[in-house]
Amino acid sequence: MSHVSEIMEHNRTFVEEKEYEAYRTSKFPDKKTIVITCMDTRLVELLPKAMNFKNGDVKLIKNAGGIISQPFGSVMRSVLVALYELNADEVIVVGHHECGMASLNADHMIKEMIDRGVSEQVMSTLENSGIKLTKWLRGFDNVTAAVEHTVSVIKNHPLLPPNIPVHGMVIDPTTGALDLVVEGYDK
Repeated sequence: MSHVSEIMEHNRTFVEEKEYEAYRTSKFPDKKTIVITCMDTRLVELLPKAMNFKNGDVKLIKNAGGIISQPFGSVMRSVLVALYELNADEVIVVGHHECGMASLNADHMIKEMIDRGVSEQVMSTLENSGIKLTKWLRGFDNVTAAVEHTVSVIKNHPLLPPNIPVHGMVIDPTTGALDLVVEGYDK
């Protein structure tokens, strides 16, 4: 049985048995908070439990590294939508120790792309179009500095409403212990 078949079979039972009722909530975050974090599998259930969030409490935005690399990209757009349209009024950036983005090797990833079928012609076209894959695929050296940088990108964004607290934390992906890196109420 494929993963999709398993998902569809489970979903039929989930809906038939009305298991969704335990998760009903509105589109507005009860705790009026946005959390930006990494897509790391260890954080799927650990992070909400460690931060005392349940379904409906926060707007949760996940990507590789929990970082904002483009001030006018989709992550920042999601932050602004949550602030202006969904009644959020606070932002927390949560990085984590042992993050794959800290060890990301752009050259290795580019080689993997080619090995898995992306043509050299596509790579050449991108490079000649000004897209520097080694820059785009760059990770970070220090999770604390990466969190501080993302907090700064958000805090200094020209479309951010004044007086929005933007915090930064780092979580241990094994224990859930949080370190406060940036206290947003002080800024």
